[in-house]
Amino acid sequence: MNKEDVVKRFRITDGDKFRLSDVDPADVCGFDIEKDDAKELLLAGVKRLHGLQERLYAEGRWSLLIIFQAMDAAGKDGTIEHVMSGINPQGCEVKSFKAPSTTELRHDFLWRTTCALPERGHIGIFNRSYYEEVLVARVHRSVLEGQNLPPKLITDDIWRERFESIREFEQHLSRNGVAILKFFLHVSKDEQRRRLLARIDEPDKNWKFDSRDLAERGHWDEYMDAYEDAIRGTATKSAPWHVIPADHKWFTRLAVAATIGEKLEQLDPQFPTVDDEMRKAMAQARKVLAGEERSERAKAD
Repeated sequence: MNKEDVVKRFRITDGDKFRLSDVDPADVCGFDIEKDDAKELLLAGVKRLHGLQERLYAEGRWSLLIIFQAMDAAGKDGTIEHVMSGINPQGCEVKSFKAPSTTELRHDFLWRTTCALPERGHIGIFNRSYYEEVLVARVHRSVLEGQNLPPKLITDDIWRERFESIREFEQHLSRNGVAILKFFLHVSKDEQRRRLLARIDEPDKNWKFDSRDLAERGHWDEYMDAYEDAIRGTATKSAPWHVIPADHKWFTRLAVAATIGEKLEQLDPQFPTVDDEMRKAMAQARKVLAGEERSERAKAD
């Protein structure tokens, strides 16, 4: 299976038939490769992204919004670190969204992320996003109640209404030059347990431990239902979801890199062309600089 097939396999553009249980978190699409080979493939993917991002930045027309959602310890941070390691930091911003501030709670649920959207020519990465408002807020009713909404608006239809708002918001972005990629890194409960134990048992990973992760793990089934519903309700052709198996980090990173690369190639950004006036200015600048070089040589002689 080539990288194009991998990308298509995990892309969801119509959620009507999507079932999270159909995606095996341990799936590697039949790839049987050594660790060093996986590193070489990822390096090639990173190099590919570097060239495409340089053109995106130079052209300054499209922007790319990449959203990562996942359960704790699924590998979001590591995926961002490794896949985007070759990207020019001048054209890429990573934004993590924690619990909303008092100011953010005074606005609608899309407000704080809207303020962080990437400008034209840039890649913006959301480590968690407005999707938290149909995930955490759904699993924990107290979060929704703390958003200061008028009580009459908190009905049984609120999640369907938020899905509709998200679809309309993402459609608006796509109509205004923001390409969107959404990733759900699908880790199994068993693999999450192993990774959380590693954070406890391995000293160099202790800093990652957060007791709240264990509390959230207790709501695993509720989160799986919420994720499935969110993906079903917001997967569209212009803003597809990519449900990436996350039990094997090397495969997750390769799949994410391939997906981003494919999207950038579809956008096909180009370096700006130089018009005749600019060519004349460049020719004149060359004469001046060449003259300076001759003068310096003459002085040295």
